[in-house]
Amino acid sequence: MDPMNARHAMNARHAAPTSRRELLARAAHGFGALAWSVLAGAPARAGRGLLQGGQGDTLGEGAALTALHHPARAERVIFLYMDGGPSQVDTFDPKPRLRAEHGKPIGIEVPRTQFDDVGAVLGSPWEFRPGGTCGTPISDLFPCLREHADKLCVVRSMVAKFPEHTAANYFLHTGHNPAGRPSMGAWASYGLGAASRDLPGFVVIDGGLIPPGGLECFGSGFLSPRHQGSLFRAALGVPNTRPAATPEREAARRALVARLEAARSFEDRQVEAALRNAELAFGMQAAVPELVDLSGESAATLALYGVDAPDATTQQYGRQCLLARRLVERGVRFVEVTCQSLGHDRWDQHSALEKGHADNARAVDRPIAGLLADLASRGLL
Repeated sequence: MDPMNARHAMNARHAAPTSRRELLARAAHGFGALAWSVLAGAPARAGRGLLQGGQGDTLGEGAALTALHHPARAERVIFLYMDGGPSQVDTFDPKPRLRAEHGKPIGIEVPRTQFDDVGAVLGSPWEFRPGGTCGTPISDLFPCLREHADKLCVVRSMVAKFPEHTAANYFLHTGHNPAGRPSMGAWASYGLGAASRDLPGFVVIDGGLIPPGGLECFGSGFLSPRHQGSLFRAALGVPNTRPAATPEREAARRALVARLEAARSFEDRQVEAALRNAELAFGMQAAVPELVDLSGESAATLALYGVDAPDATTQQYGRQCLLARRLVERGVRFVEVTCQSLGHDRWDQHSALEKGHADNARAVDRPIAGLLADLASRGLL
C-alpha cells in the first residue's frame, strides 16, 4: 500500500471510532471481568441501590458512577412547582400601597394584556406577619411555613418577559422560551451523575396537573434521553407505565431489539437510552415497592407532613412531599413535585382569588413546612 492510501485508511479508521458497547461486544471473554470487578465491590443496599452522593459518588472503592468535573455544593434538589404561580403580593411580597389605594383606579400606565380587562387596585385580603428571627413577612396563607422563615431565601426581584402560560413554563423549567431545551432536572442528572443504580436521576411526582407545555417541561433536549424526567403517579406512588402490550406487540418489540443488537446500531443515542431504560426498569422492580411503602415512617413523621390531616388535599400533598424526601435519600438527584387539581384553575386565579388561593395554600402549607423540618433534622436541608 502506498503512503497516500495508508494515510486514507488510517483516517477512515479514526473517523469511525468503535463505540463502548461495540467494543464490549467484540472484545475477548475475559474483558467482562473489568465490569465484574466493579460490581463485586459495590456496597449492598438491600433494595435501595443507594450510592454516596456529591463528591463521593462511588461504586465500591472510589470507582465513580459518573465522575464530576468539579465538587458539588448542592447534591440534590426538590422543586415544589406551583402551577399558575401564587400571587407574590398575597404571599411573600407585601405591598402596603395596594391596601391604601384599594378600590381606586390604577394610577400608572398598564401594559396591554391578553384579555385587556383592567380593573381597580386590589389590596391583599391577607395580613402579613414577620416569621422567624429574620422577620421575613409572610402572609396568613402560610402560617405553618412562616414558622420556618429562617430556612427560606425569598427573592423579590425576579421578572420574566413571557405572559403566556406555555412559553413561561418552558422558560421557568429550561431557561429558554422555545421548547426542546434540557430542563433543570435533566441538567442536574447530567451534571451530577447517577447516585442510584435502581432509580432515575430525575423524577417528577405527578400530582394531577402537568404544566402547560406538557412533558417538554421535563425533557432532556439535546442531552441523552436517559436524563429526562420519569413520572411517578402521586395517587399510587408508583411510576407511570404504559398499558400492557399485546403478545404480538411484545414479540415485535423483542424482535426489533434483537435486530438492533445484531446490527450493533449503538451509535443511535435513542437506542442506547432504550437499553439503559430497560436495565433501570429491571432495578426499579425491586427498589420502588420499598420506596413507596410509608408503613415504616413513624406516626410523628406522618403527622409532620399532614398525612393525618382532615383535609384530603393536604394528605395527598403531604404524601408527595414525603415521597420526595424518600427519593432524595435514595440518591435521586432532582425531584419535581407538581400540584393537584382542586377543581379550579391551579394557582392562576382570574376570579374567586380569595377562595382559590386559600384552597391551594391549605393543601401545601403544612406539608412544605413538614418537609423543611424533616430535611433539616436529617441533615439534608
